[in-house]
Amino acid sequence: MSYLGQSAIAENRSMTARVAQCAAEQQVENPDAWTSTNRRTWAAAPGWADAWASSLALHEDNPSYDPGADEAVITDPMILGQVQAMILEPTPNGGE
Repeated sequence: MSYLGQSAIAENRSMTARVAQCAAEQQVENPDAWTSTNRRTWAAAPGWADAWASSLALHEDNPSYDPGADEAVITDPMILGQVQAMILEPTPNGGE
């Protein structure tokens, strides 16, 4: 795990688009705002930074490689699982 890697995931345009689309599919109200507000949390999902770093190492000779657009790095099921976990978390204080 790397905080720098997690930060790169949170800033990646392709990942932001993919997470927002997943949030929309899951009926999250205003998915673009939700994705932006929660980007540091979803980017810190277990295993994501390691997968990201591994993919960058495999493509180190390709400066235009975008791991966020590579669906084999952070898969759609990984994104779905993280988004669902985040939207199903109870709000503190019972939502009050």
